[in-house]
Amino acid sequence: MSSTSTEVHDAGTAGTAETARTDRRSTGGGRFGRIARSPLAWAVTGFVGVTLVAGATATAPGPLPAVGAALALGVYRVVMRRQARRATPEIARRGAVREWLLGAGIGLGFLLSSILLITLFGGFSFSWAGNGVSVVVSAVITIAGGALTEELTFRGLALQALEQRWGGRAAVAITSLFFGFAHFFNPGATVWSALAIALEAGVLLGVAFLWRRNLWFVFGLHFAWNLVQQLFGIAVSGHVVQGLLVTHAHGPAWLTGGVFGLEASVVPVLISFGLSVGMLTMARKGTGLAPVAAAAH
Repeated sequence: MSSTSTEVHDAGTAGTAETARTDRRSTGGGRFGRIARSPLAWAVTGFVGVTLVAGATATAPGPLPAVGAALALGVYRVVMRRQARRATPEIARRGAVREWLLGAGIGLGFLLSSILLITLFGGFSFSWAGNGVSVVVSAVITIAGGALTEELTFRGLALQALEQRWGGRAAVAITSLFFGFAHFFNPGATVWSALAIALEAGVLLGVAFLWRRNLWFVFGLHFAWNLVQQLFGIAVSGHVVQGLLVTHAHGPAWLTGGVFGLEASVVPVLISFGLSVGMLTMARKGTGLAPVAAAAH
């Protein structure tokens, strides 16, 4: 080989090496960068960050629970954009109010229908609690913070990470089981109540996200769900609450949910099944079953 060709070869090799180094820098540092950007890694980072920020203010007085949830939303955005290197259309400001209201409307209809049916079967009766507006304000702030935090962790992080590895249906199944297990240690919880939560809440909220691809939508659904229960004075996942009404349960626990509350009743489980089937059908017709891809770098 001549000296000229050798120089050309060396120059080409040097250029290739420099390109490789540039590519590694742009993609985040080679193997370590790939590991850090893996779905499991960014899901764990986001879960820890969101939980720590929101958990620090979850039981604080005044507006602090909502403030903590807002900060948790910021943590979620940073993790998704910086570590996962993907767009976050699921928390876009544009259309957020519309999606939230749609979700809240469905959640309101779902809970009111469940309460009405249980009442018609003789399971519930009501009386005024005598509480004022302050109870409503406190409930709105606390429930908003809790519902947003749970949606960021379960649907925003866990479901989307699992979806990238095993697809939407597997992601919904796995996150639903974890969601039910997370409620197993609540007051009055049983194996059935945990399973009911997994079916009516985990599956419904997971499928709702696959349908709309929007965290504001599932946040609205979750928020209205819990708020209606509290305003009616029904235990929320086993937690006794103060509302505008006091709900008196009569009859078997399979109908009323017993001490755990409405969520352990078969009525919302059956209604949520119908809603989940409808949402999954609509997700199939659209593009909801296709996960958001990481941004190219």
